[in-house]
Amino acid sequence: MTKLTSSGMTRRGLLGAFAATAIAAAPTYSNAAGFLRGRAGDIRRIAMHSGRTGERIDTIYWIEGEYIPEAVREINVFMRDWRTSEAIQIDLRTIDIMSAALNLMDTSEPYLLLSGYRSPQTNAMLRSRSSGVARNSLHMRGQAADLRLQSRTTVQMANAAIACRAGGVGRYAGSNFVHMDCGPIRSWRG
Repeated sequence: MTKLTSSGMTRRGLLGAFAATAIAAAPTYSNAAGFLRGRAGDIRRIAMHSGRTGERIDTIYWIEGEYIPEAVREINVFMRDWRTSEAIQIDLRTIDIMSAALNLMDTSEPYLLLSGYRSPQTNAMLRSRSSGVARNSLHMRGQAADLRLQSRTTVQMANAAIACRAGGVGRYAGSNFVHMDCGPIRSWRG
């Protein structure tokens, strides 16, 4: 039998409300992972395609507390610097943020990956062409991605990523993409 409090709430409901308040009061990286819990257990999935290479990826990369090494390697290769074909280990926190944001937007559309890892040479070349490219970009550390969805606006994408309270989110409405990274929590418009 469930016991009601004087306000009509169950003890479990009261504890749940307290837990939700505690999470909101202390935003951390774990919030992004919380958005990833699925109905069929705890799985994490990412789906992307590249207009530059024509490649597609749709993979479950984490199941019940374990990253799947083969899937992570596929993601690393997919998110490589397409100009140099150089791949590095993509920071899994960035993948988790991307996956959580996609879940929040409730779409099955894969991301269009515009930029994942960037070699220092590629970053320097892009920086010489645009003032919007950071000298010490998190892309060079495998900690950032620039993404687009046709079914969602940049505002919707940015809001979903910001709701994860887990990294940096840049909204570039003029270029129709959103930057997501696992650096300090911050947001900006480009």
